Amino acid sequence: MTSIIDASPTQTTEVIPSPARALVCRGCGSEYPLVAQHACFECFGPLEVGYDTEALARVTRADIEAGPQNLWRYAALLPTGQDPAARVTLNPGLTPLVPAAGLAAELGIRAPLWVKDDSANPTHSFKDRVVSVALTAARGLGFTRFACASTGNLANSVAAHAARAGVPSIVFIPGDLEPGKVVATAVYGGDVVAIDGSYDDVNRLCGELVETDEFEDTAFVNVNVRPYYAEGSKTLGYEVAEQLGWRIPEQVVIPMASGELLTKIDKAFSELVEIGLVEAPANGWKVFGAQSAGCNPIATALHAGTDVITPVRPTGIAKSLNIGDPAAGLYALEAVRRTGGWMEYADDEEIRSGIRQLARTTGVFAETAGGVTVAVLGKLVASGRLDPDAETVVYNTGEGLKTLDAVAAQVGPTYRVKPSLRAVRDAGLLG
Repeated sequence: MTSIIDASPTQTTEVIPSPARALVCRGCGSEYPLVAQHACFECFGPLEVGYDTEALARVTRADIEAGPQNLWRYAALLPTGQDPAARVTLNPGLTPLVPAAGLAAELGIRAPLWVKDDSANPTHSFKDRVVSVALTAARGLGFTRFACASTGNLANSVAAHAARAGVPSIVFIPGDLEPGKVVATAVYGGDVVAIDGSYDDVNRLCGELVETDEFEDTAFVNVNVRPYYAEGSKTLGYEVAEQLGWRIPEQVVIPMASGELLTKIDKAFSELVEIGLVEAPANGWKVFGAQSAGCNPIATALHAGTDVITPVRPTGIAKSLNIGDPAAGLYALEAVRRTGGWMEYADDEEIRSGIRQLARTTGVFAETAGGVTVAVLGKLVASGRLDPDAETVVYNTGEGLKTLDAVAAQVGPTYRVKPSLRAVRDAGLLG
């Protein structure tokens, strides 16, 4: 197979066909063409991309390793983006896999612990992955404006991608979003619409707008092109396996909002095993989910031993996880149960502590979602749910500079002195 490489005036690139064959209902299995559709006409279940397994099986490690230094090295495993010239992208991906020995020591974890730090992406969250895939598909489907419903990070990414591509954008956000995320979206010059309501209110409105004539040329990345959007999350699974020397970690801890990120990382591991690029760990892998106590409907259902996910009205500081009616909650429950994992949640003070602990022990400053994940990691170890002798990867999905208010009152100068040697000595700074 010809490797996918970055196009440049001195390179020629042979475009391979997409391995995607259809949209498939996750509920009843009905199949549809590869168009802008997110729900099944038969059972109203969510659609996801189905692949030609023979095409996937032809992909080799060498093909991937010869690819560009971004998520498009996995183009042969994705539904779109095989032609570099047709991509709408900031070229995210290949973010650091950070060894976390200090954090492991504090938590009593004896096996290797890693932090997959997706704050290193262009707009400083994992959303650049899903947006690159979704908007590349959207361009191929003929859409001329880009949009989304967002808790912040997705709005940042859609606005930035649209600016790079020279395409108009309109993003819809809850009115109480963190100021940093509003600024980091508005700076790109697209329309930003603040809604007086929760994310779930915003999402419902976008679901109505996408059906109107006025928005027929608009791609809502997490509505009408959602099946393609969701596939971008798989690259977080692919990368971790490649960065570990083509192996799957025994345990992963993943933050949950809709639950889709968790399901797609698990799907990525399954695909890699199925097509022979890696072998599964001897005892398989376990998937653990992390939620905020202010918005924990998926974890609550797991703890209650039910498949009934009761929507909640979100509260708390982890706004990027505040989806009270999670679209992929049932599928997240299935992945966690099937792999033998678990879910936990953390309150605001535990989230703040998690942010500071991760920064202090690894040098990674996470937004509130990362604080949730680290706090839950500690709870899972303490409860015996997570094996301290099994290699573990935790996912940090966003940059701490986006949610400074979460810890601003808890950190600051440790000394304040006059600009003199005597003042420094009197403060005890000279030993």
